[in-house]
Amino acid sequence: MPSVFASRHVAPLVVATAGFFLLMPSHADAQWWKRAPADFEECADAAEKAATKAEKTSALAQCNAKFAGRRKPGGGYAYYDFLQDRTFDIAGPNPTPDEQRKIDEAYTAYLANQRRSNEAAAAAARQQREQEEQQAKQVQQVALRTETARVPVPVERPKVQQGASPRQKGAPCTKGSFSCEWPRLSEGLNDLKKLFNPTPSKPAKKG
Repeated sequence: MPSVFASRHVAPLVVATAGFFLLMPSHADAQWWKRAPADFEECADAAEKAATKAEKTSALAQCNAKFAGRRKPGGGYAYYDFLQDRTFDIAGPNPTPDEQRKIDEAYTAYLANQRRSNEAAAAAARQQREQEEQQAKQVQQVALRTETARVPVPVERPKVQQGASPRQKGAPCTKGSFSCEWPRLSEGLNDLKKLFNPTPSKPAKKG
């Protein structure tokens, strides 16, 4: 009898203990659903459920800082490097060390290309400026030669030999020219002077 009594009291305890262990998996499942988000999209979905706008903004900022990659429609993730304005394919929500090394190497090559492009642009601009300066000089030289050609060169007057008359004897004379008509006019003027100013007669000598 004592053994039967003891069995009756032990049976409820065993059932209760078994029920406790049966309830443990459901509690563990509930904890699994509360785990940290796996990528940015899960994190952003959780942030959308924030109670206030300020909490939502803060949660999204934390998601952006925690996850660099974004889901691709076809699977996998993509990382956008704004310094290069370029997207890289990555395996997970964040670049692995090897993937980050490749991104850094691409950025180094990007800087080298940018430097070469800037140097080529500066050289082209310098060459263009030199050509414009050369063309301006050529235009100035042409303008100066044109202006010089328009100015008449003074003609040197012929030298008159000392003691020679303006019109030498036997020299050709153009009819109607001043050099040919002047001797005749000069003689006429002398005749008029004699006509109006007769030479006074000399008084007779007293004997």
